[in-house]
Amino acid sequence: MIHLVIGGARSGKSRYAEQVCLLLASADEKSVTYIATATAIDEEMVARINRHQLERDKHWKLVECPLLLAEQIAKTTDNNIYLIDCLTLWLNNLIFSLEADILSDKDAQIAQKMDDLVFSLSNSNNTFVIVTNEVGQGIIPIGETSRLFVDHSGWMNQKLAVIADKVTLVVAGLPLILKNKA
Repeated sequence: MIHLVIGGARSGKSRYAEQVCLLLASADEKSVTYIATATAIDEEMVARINRHQLERDKHWKLVECPLLLAEQIAKTTDNNIYLIDCLTLWLNNLIFSLEADILSDKDAQIAQKMDDLVFSLSNSNNTFVIVTNEVGQGIIPIGETSRLFVDHSGWMNQKLAVIADKVTLVVAGLPLILKNKA
């Protein structure tokens, strides 16, 4: 089962996703593994990561995975519940890890990594609750890298919404179900 949780910055999407995971875990007596994509690149990000960790119960397992997300998902064979938070941070890490000088080369590399991600999720028997940002409702950013990020965020979210069993938009801490195959 794949549950995509999407929303803007500080919308409450991570908190909502954690609650969903805990409900699923208690119903099925399974554990939850938090797959974190954030990297502590500055003091502010360190504070964000610490705040997230303090808000979670100590019983959560943690896997830090800033780049090799499809590969990490392929390793999840224990039929438990996984929270991936967040895909837009993963995309950011991916974009800045690319060494290509030509935009079309970056586009192709990002598209391949997204296809790998979709493939690994589609071929897993595990439950995934995936947090991602909705960044396409604002203005078009200035700068090639910013536009690359916004474009690929939108395409990534669309691809994941297609394979997801459930999609929830969180606004002001309130969930709105956009898709539910159940």
